Amino acid sequence: MYTPMKKEIKEQILSRIKNEGVNAHKAATDAGISPKTVYGWLAKEANPASPSLLAFNQLQRENQGLYQIIGQLTSVLDKQKKGRLLR
Repeated sequence: MYTPMKKEIKEQILSRIKNEGVNAHKAATDAGISPKTVYGWLAKEANPASPSLLAFNQLQRENQGLYQIIGQLTSVLDKQKKGRLLR
């Protein structure tokens, strides 16, 4: 059964890694938790501003729409430069 890690213990483990230079795997095994958990904490701290998967997908769709608009505008401008479109 999953039990959440106390914030104090998490901070202590991360402090040992950052300040004392303890290996993440060793700090995890010393605390009796999975090294994968500690590596996950470190990854989240390394890039806390990374977007969620939902936000990423929304940004990707928005970019695709913007690329289409830019493509259409570029095409119209090219035709205008070549005199093919009435002004």
